[in-house]
Amino acid sequence: MDFTFTEEQQAVVEAAKALFSDVVPDGVPSPALTSGAVAEDFDRALWARLADADLLGLLIGAEHGGVGLDAIALCLALRESAKVLARVPLLEHSAATWAVQTYGGEKLRRRVLPRAGRGELVLTVAAHGRTGHDPAELAVTAQRDGDTWLLDGLQTAVPWAHTSDRAVIPAHTPDGRTVLAIVPRDHEGITQAEQYSTSGERLAQLHLAGARVAASDVIEAEGAWERLRDLLATGTCALALGLGEGVLRMTGEYTGKREQFGHPVATFQAVAVQAADRYIDLRAMEVTLWQAAWRVSTGADGALPAAGDVSVAKIWASEGVRRVVQTAQHLHGGFGADTDYPLHRYHAWAKQLELSLGPAAAHEEALGDLLAAHALG
Repeated sequence: MDFTFTEEQQAVVEAAKALFSDVVPDGVPSPALTSGAVAEDFDRALWARLADADLLGLLIGAEHGGVGLDAIALCLALRESAKVLARVPLLEHSAATWAVQTYGGEKLRRRVLPRAGRGELVLTVAAHGRTGHDPAELAVTAQRDGDTWLLDGLQTAVPWAHTSDRAVIPAHTPDGRTVLAIVPRDHEGITQAEQYSTSGERLAQLHLAGARVAASDVIEAEGAWERLRDLLATGTCALALGLGEGVLRMTGEYTGKREQFGHPVATFQAVAVQAADRYIDLRAMEVTLWQAAWRVSTGADGALPAAGDVSVAKIWASEGVRRVVQTAQHLHGGFGADTDYPLHRYHAWAKQLELSLGPAAAHEEALGDLLAAHALG
C-alpha cells in the first residue's frame, strides 16, 4: 500500500510553503495586549496571493475554475498556514466552496464558485450553534415559504463573519431535516454582534429574525451538513498539527542555544524527554489526521462512519496541541511569556483550536456513541 502523497498534493505543499514563508506571526498586535480585536480584517494581501496560486480553489471543480483536489490537499495547505499563524479564512472558505461544489445547484455553483476561487467572494461557515457546545444545526429554524426559506435563530462565534461576503448557515426544518443556507453578510433579517476569539480575532454572533433566503441559495441534500462539519473538524486538526510543529521547532531552536552550567539546555535529559514526548504527540496527531482526511476525501467504508475517525483525530489534536504549547512554555521559561516573543501568540491560537468544533471530551462522547451504535466484529 502506498501512503505517499500524490504529485498534485505535493505541489500544494510546495506552493503553500512558498506563500507562507514570509508571513510574520507577530504581524498584528498581541491578543495579550489588546482588549478588542487584534485587527479589523484578515490578511487581504496574503489572501490575494493565495488566489493567484490557486490555493483558494483547491476543492472547486475545474469546470468552475478550480483545482479539483480533495480534503487531503486542503489539510496540507492548512498545516503550512498554521506554522506561521496565517490570518486568513482558508479553512472556512474552502469548506464552504466544497459544500457548494458537492451539493449546490448549478445556478448556485455558477454564481459562487468562480468568484470564490479568485478570492473575490469570501465565504465562512457558522458551525458553533448557540453556545459552542450544542449542535449548530439546531440553533436556527428553517421554514419553507413558497420559493423562499425563512430563517430564525442564533449562531455564535462565527469566524471572519464581519469581513466575509457569504455565510453558510445550517438550520433544521420542521420535519427534522438539516439544510444549508448561503446568506450574504448584510442580508435583511440578519444582525451581527461583536465577539472575540482567544486568539484575538473577530468573531460574530449572528441573529436571524425572519431572514428570507431564496430556495436556490439553500442546499437541501441529505448529509451535506454532517460531511461539511467533518471537513471543518478535520481541517481544524490540520491547523493544530501545523501549529504544534511550528512550536516544537521554535522550542528546539531556543533550547539548542540557551545554555545553563555551560551546556545547551537541550542536552539535559529532562528537557530532551519532554521534547520527545511532544514529538510523539505530533506524530499521533499526524497519523490520525491523515486517516480522517482520507475517509472524508474518499468516503471509504470502515468499521465506523467517517465521523469516528474525525473524532479520534480531534481528540488527539485538542489534547496534543495543548500539551505541545504547555511544554514549550515550560522549556522557554520566563522568555516564553514575553509578549515581544511569538510563543504566547501560538499558545492563544492553540487554545482556540483545542476548543473549536468541540474539545476532546465532546469528541470522546461522540466516539462512544458511535461505538455503542456499531458492533465491531
